[in-house]
Amino acid sequence: MYFIYILYSASANKYYVGHTDNLERRLFEHNNGMTRFTSNIASDWNIMYTETFESRTLAAKREREIKARKSRVYIQSLIAKVG
Repeated sequence: MYFIYILYSASANKYYVGHTDNLERRLFEHNNGMTRFTSNIASDWNIMYTETFESRTLAAKREREIKARKSRVYIQSLIAKVG
């Protein structure tokens, strides 16, 4: 099982989109300086949104779709649908 996820850091006021097969481990990595992008920004990342996929290929495809929109408004609309 694979997931796409959207993280949010209140201190940086930024979102991050990624995919993984282990949400807990990945959140730990983001908050403890173990990832290239998020380690330089903040350590208060929280999972705001997830989707589940049967394969890594499908999860990566969906991640690219979200990132291609380059839209904070779109990301916030995804989060609002589950909130």
